[in-house]
Amino acid sequence: MVPSLTPVDTDLIPDESMSHTVATTSSWTDLCSSDPLVADVSKQVLMLEIAYAAFCGVSYVLIPGPRLYCQTMKQVGLMQYARAIQEALVIGTYMQIKIWFPMIGHPENEIPRMGDLTPFARSEYIGNSPEEDTVLDLYGTWDAWNAIRSFCKYHTRLCVALRLPKHLPPVDIQARWYSEPVKLLTIDSTSFTKNPKGYPVLSKPHQTLINRYMRLRLPPWILLCNVGPISSTDDSYPKSDPTTGLAASLTLPGTIASFPTLAEAAQEPCQRNDNATPHLSYLRNLQRKQPPQSQLEKFGSGYQDYLQAPLQPLTVNLESITYEVFEKDPVKYDWYEKAIARALHDWIEQGKPTSNPDGRVVVAVVGAGRGPLVTRALQASDDVGVEIDMWALEKNPNAFVLLQHHNANPEKWANRVKLVKSDMRTWRGPWRKRESGPRERIEQALVPELPTSSVSTDPLAQEAPSGPVEVEYCGIDILISELLGSFADNELSPECLDGVQHLLNPTHGISIPASYTAHLTPIAAPKLYADINSQAHSNPNAAETPYVVMLHAIDYLSTTASPPPADSSHSTSSSQQQPSSSPAIQKAWSFAHPNHQLPDSQPTVNPTSSPNTLHPVTAITNSHNTRHTTLTFPIPHRGTIHGLAGYFEAVLYGNVELSTNPLSMDQKSEGMISWFPIYFPLKTPIYAPSASELVVNMWRQTDDRKVWYEWIVEVLASIPTPSAEPEPISPPPVSGHGQGKGKKGKGKEKEGKKEREKDGTQTTRLMRTKKIRIAMSELHSSVKEACLM
Repeated sequence: MVPSLTPVDTDLIPDESMSHTVATTSSWTDLCSSDPLVADVSKQVLMLEIAYAAFCGVSYVLIPGPRLYCQTMKQVGLMQYARAIQEALVIGTYMQIKIWFPMIGHPENEIPRMGDLTPFARSEYIGNSPEEDTVLDLYGTWDAWNAIRSFCKYHTRLCVALRLPKHLPPVDIQARWYSEPVKLLTIDSTSFTKNPKGYPVLSKPHQTLINRYMRLRLPPWILLCNVGPISSTDDSYPKSDPTTGLAASLTLPGTIASFPTLAEAAQEPCQRNDNATPHLSYLRNLQRKQPPQSQLEKFGSGYQDYLQAPLQPLTVNLESITYEVFEKDPVKYDWYEKAIARALHDWIEQGKPTSNPDGRVVVAVVGAGRGPLVTRALQASDDVGVEIDMWALEKNPNAFVLLQHHNANPEKWANRVKLVKSDMRTWRGPWRKRESGPRERIEQALVPELPTSSVSTDPLAQEAPSGPVEVEYCGIDILISELLGSFADNELSPECLDGVQHLLNPTHGISIPASYTAHLTPIAAPKLYADINSQAHSNPNAAETPYVVMLHAIDYLSTTASPPPADSSHSTSSSQQQPSSSPAIQKAWSFAHPNHQLPDSQPTVNPTSSPNTLHPVTAITNSHNTRHTTLTFPIPHRGTIHGLAGYFEAVLYGNVELSTNPLSMDQKSEGMISWFPIYFPLKTPIYAPSASELVVNMWRQTDDRKVWYEWIVEVLASIPTPSAEPEPISPPPVSGHGQGKGKKGKGKEKEGKKEREKDGTQTTRLMRTKKIRIAMSELHSSVKEACLM
């Protein structure tokens, strides 16, 4: 039994500084020892130290990580370590425990520990184990951390303190650690080098890595190790000679020896360093010189890895602040205006007939919101010089009031827009009173307008007249919408545009956007998993809800090799920082508008009513908008899958495109901020070994009232299996007459084959690879959080 702590064992006492103090536990213990006595003593010491730190009010405790290269380090030892950490979390109720890991484990990186208990392990428990594998396992340290935090069920107070080596590992390893909850970066003095002026500096790869961590919403602390004590201001004075008590280099003032030579004076500024904390000063200078934030980083500050439920635009009226956030996008509306201008230019250039008899191109914005697309359409019309008949449709009564103000404002729209307050799926389209006398028109009907309380009495609301009035409805030439969600179709853009497609010019009608595709890739996102797991008690559907997230602290588990840079003359250190791989992001499905697969929805006659009663839309199902995909992703390096990241690409018109796909966003719509990715979580993380495959099945489901997603993932591994038939080993070719190819030679060959088969010593079995399923998630369904139609 280890006795309780005494003042000799610790200097900690409770005071106001404890909440900002990082305490460290004893480094000489060995929680992973295969000797039960050493492991038990180590655990007792740790529990005593944690209990006293909790008593003092310490908020942060640093615990040395397991020894990955000790011969006693077996899997059972790692589980002993994890069990001790779990108990420490129970004792330190309000304490954040940081496990101190090197970025990669290597015997040379092990720090000597005074009074180490490891050598005291008894020989009968160590055994005669074979020599350690000399191949460096780059993911070994991360694997140990993954086992510990999985044992502790992703406890929110368990995190990582990461020790940066002098030479950073490949970018793939850095990305893996970046996705983990790293709360402390430790930098040893050996990681610094001297610049020409003698000051300590870090290499460019180190600077890049630290700057990346500093851009996190909650960046880690930085702890400098072994950089020496802070020197006093008197250190620059000459030291005294212990034998005489006089300064060793002291000379009398005024003598020649007291003045430096010219050569010494020239070198003195380089040699003199009065900074008492040069390493700390360097890091502060590095912090001040961080690259400026991009537009997306500025916009998303505070949203990093923050879970948001997708919008329900068809059932919930958005607030003005929500519209305002989307309108801040510096790219999206410029691209929409460019697409509208090109569509108008092509319409006139190609001589297409318009739906309006007066020759104007009929343009309708469905779901106008606060009107940014209407403004861009009017601007595109002015720039191209093509007159348009502008219609704006909005169902949100609050936003509709603002649209009316815009239309009445002579400096905004100046009554150039016809406003309609309606759901686009029940709208009968642009209309005008029928004039006397025959004339050409696109569409004509006698439709009794149903009385409704939603019709505005404002003269600016261009609703069709109430009551039986003879009107003619014309089609829409260019239909504009911004109904895309983070996964393209997750906010029911297909369903909404299907409901208004019957109004589109059947021959030349243009939809902006014209098409969009959804994309997927598996990711490691331990922070998101921990956040969702913590909501399980209050929200049982948390693990089956697709979330809109600004993904930041994640790692792409499926990657493909990137082509080498064109210029290969760079240094070795910089080449290690070149991305060695890029994420494998695959297309799930797509939608196109107008949808030529849409069932006919033209007005029909109801046989149970009067023969002259017309109904604008036929009752059709939404089954044509269901989708299913099966995608296979390579997993080059082992890792844990926590969910799927979803992106989209959209074609507005021609070559004007939008993209949130990391592989194409810089080429198609760099700087766009309107959409964050979507995240499909897994209830239970799935471990995938190296060189395995992840198979994703996803469905888009509907019951004509709502739309939801279902997904399931499987991990496949290839194993060697012998073939069913034995294959003979061909003998080496024989020189001379033995190589004859006649019938006689073939007969001898058959005889030899029979003899080999009889002997059995000259046959072997070909090894083939077979894929087996080694892990599978349960079927996830967001039906309880579905998007309502």
